[in-house]
Amino acid sequence: MLETILSFAFATSILAISPGPDNIFVLTQSIVNGKKYGVATVFGLISGCLVHTTLLAFGVSAIIKESENLFFAIKVFGAIYLLYLAYKVYKSDANIIFSEDIVEKKTRLQLFKQGFIMNVLNPKVSIFFLAFFPGFLFSDSIATVFQFYILGFIFMFVSLLIFSTIAILAGAISHRIKENKSIGLYLKWMQVVVFVLIAAFVLV
Repeated sequence: MLETILSFAFATSILAISPGPDNIFVLTQSIVNGKKYGVATVFGLISGCLVHTTLLAFGVSAIIKESENLFFAIKVFGAIYLLYLAYKVYKSDANIIFSEDIVEKKTRLQLFKQGFIMNVLNPKVSIFFLAFFPGFLFSDSIATVFQFYILGFIFMFVSLLIFSTIAILAGAISHRIKENKSIGLYLKWMQVVVFVLIAAFVLV
């Protein structure tokens, strides 16, 4: 049980560190508006994860009760989707590009709302949660809904720590990215490996 939870936390941390629309958005907001504004954006993004976790917890838990075969099909779909994400990352540009020129000045409340809406209305987050979470259910005795919420809160906590660190250290991080072009390549391959490993873990 503990090993599965730790594996989930580790995979989440790698994915949170890897460059993507969310952490690049946090980075640019922090650089242009300041650390507090970046952190407000982070809290908005992370709050949105609670909505996706709730939908997943009650939806998939109901499916598990109805049919083990259907749940296995969901896990197969999840593994295929994760391999597809690995392929997309493999084919993507390793350069991390972020623009500070077109970042609009907003209040912290506006940035919180924007982060929340960005996350909640992004169907890719729901699909990713559906692919990622079921393979890490860790107990036969704990209710499935409760397990999904535990995984959801771990995902939110780890992501909050990493995204907040990005917001607070925005200046130094952006400087390192501009200075060392190979960082993007390392993070790219790290993300590919993690997606492939998670896909294998979900199936096994």
